[in-house]
Amino acid sequence: MKNENLYNYILGIADNSLILGQRLGELCGHGPNLETDIACTNISLDLFGQVRSYFQYAGKIAGDGRSEDDISMLRKEHEYKNVLLVEQPNTNFAYTIARQFLFDAYHLAFLRELQKSPDLTLSAIANKCVKEVSYHERFSSDWVRRLGDGTDESREKIQEAINDLWMYTDELFHQTEADKAMVAEGIGVDVTTLKEGYYAYVKEVLEEATLEVPESKYFQKGGKHGVHTEHLGYILAELQYMQRTYPNMEW
Repeated sequence: MKNENLYNYILGIADNSLILGQRLGELCGHGPNLETDIACTNISLDLFGQVRSYFQYAGKIAGDGRSEDDISMLRKEHEYKNVLLVEQPNTNFAYTIARQFLFDAYHLAFLRELQKSPDLTLSAIANKCVKEVSYHERFSSDWVRRLGDGTDESREKIQEAINDLWMYTDELFHQTEADKAMVAEGIGVDVTTLKEGYYAYVKEVLEEATLEVPESKYFQKGGKHGVHTEHLGYILAELQYMQRTYPNMEW
C-alpha cells in the first residue's frame, strides 16, 4: 500500500464512530422517552454518515478494490482500532450518556484541529462532522448536568457511570505509530496536546452537574492497537452478520 500510515490513521478515526454508532443503534426504540430515543438514533446515523466518508477515502488510498462496506464490516476483531471507551455496553441510560459525553468532549476538540489539516479530504470531512458533533456534545453534556443535578437516584447513577468509564479516557490521547507518522507529516492531529483542555472541560461540566471528578489514576488501553474488551466481538457479530452470511450481496 502506497500510504499505509494514512490508511491506518483514517481507520483509527473512523472506527471510533463506527463502533459508537453501532452501540447507539442498539437503543433504537429503547430510550427513556420518544424525544431522547430519536436524538440517540439521529446521533448514531450522524456517526455512520461520518464513517462512510472516512472509509470511502480509506478505500481510495488502499487502491485494492475494497469498498467502504468491505473495510467497515469485513475486518477481524484485532484489525479494529477504536478506543475501548466506545465499545462499552449500554448498561443503563446514565452509562450511555456518560460514555457519549466522555467521547464527545474529545471528538469535538479533535475535529476542530483536523479542520486545519493540509489533507483536503480529511479537512473537508472534519468541516462537515464538526457541526454534527457540536450538537452531540451539547446533547450529552446537557444530560450529564440534568442527571447530576436531578434526583438522588439520577445523580447516583451518572456518578457511578462516570466513575466506571473514567479508566478508558486516557487512551484517547495515546498515539499509534500511524498517528505519529501523520503528525510528523503535518497531516494528523497531535492528540497529546488536547489532553489538558479535555480534562479541564470535563471537570467543569462535572462540577456544574454537582458530580465528583474521579481521582483514579488507573487507566486501561489497547483498543488503538487492536486489543479489545470482550464486548467488541459481540458488536461485530451483529454488525457483520449479513455481509458474512451472504457474501457479495447487493441491494
